[in-house]
Amino acid sequence: MMLEIKKIESLSDLSELKKQYFALSTAALDGMWHFGFVPMSRHFGFYDGDKLVGYCCVNDDAYMLQFYLLPTCKLQEGELFKMLTKGDNPVIGNIKGAFVSTAETNYLSLCFDNSSSFKVNSIMYKESTTYKANVEKLLDMKLAIQEQLDTFVDFAAINIGAPKEWLSYYFSNLIKRKELWGYWDNDTLLASGECRFFDEHQTDYAELGMIVAKSQRGKGIATQVLEFLSKYAKEKGLHPICSTENINIAAQKAITKAGLVSLNRIIQFEFDSL
Repeated sequence: MMLEIKKIESLSDLSELKKQYFALSTAALDGMWHFGFVPMSRHFGFYDGDKLVGYCCVNDDAYMLQFYLLPTCKLQEGELFKMLTKGDNPVIGNIKGAFVSTAETNYLSLCFDNSSSFKVNSIMYKESTTYKANVEKLLDMKLAIQEQLDTFVDFAAINIGAPKEWLSYYFSNLIKRKELWGYWDNDTLLASGECRFFDEHQTDYAELGMIVAKSQRGKGIATQVLEFLSKYAKEKGLHPICSTENINIAAQKAITKAGLVSLNRIIQFEFDSL
């Protein structure tokens, strides 16, 4: 039996399948990947007749970001996955590789079965149940307001090199949701912090992020920003999580000092096409 593959025009069609997908994960999934990059990717549905039995999504660089097939489907997921990754599908096109976390065990196993090579892309962190922050050292951080948007955009553009157009949209949304914080010295922004909430699926978690001015790095500010954000998340009854790139050793040290522990990774796989 071969399933029909169609492009998904409305992500709401996948609501129930996405719910099941997240329920299978062994830990909270990275918010930036799954709620930032995934919605911008192309989604494709797998149909058995008129019934939607699975889906995958592929980004503009031809890397798969999610894959799911109902366990009740008559076609084995391994057979379908191999077919998609070994050739140029007329609907999806060529799939070069995949990004998948070690918390997505089914999808991860399929990638291992079909990959030619892989490497760690990012490290995922969760709260330590034994760590106690020194509340006397917590920074005096302030919620960002809309009038400060340009300052936050310029700050991030200078210190991490992200494009201003994207930053303007991203930070504006964070400010509206009361998820963006700043650490200031008078009128100078020294660090920004994010405590992002989930609207669906992982609603008992909060994802943390921070940027420290280049001139202030090495002073322990990053750790203090994360400690502040962790405390704020916990006061709301949420479990803090975060992630950083595998090559960012400084961020890894700051995150660990803030009492977060790494149990999972995001892996980048490369596939061999026929």
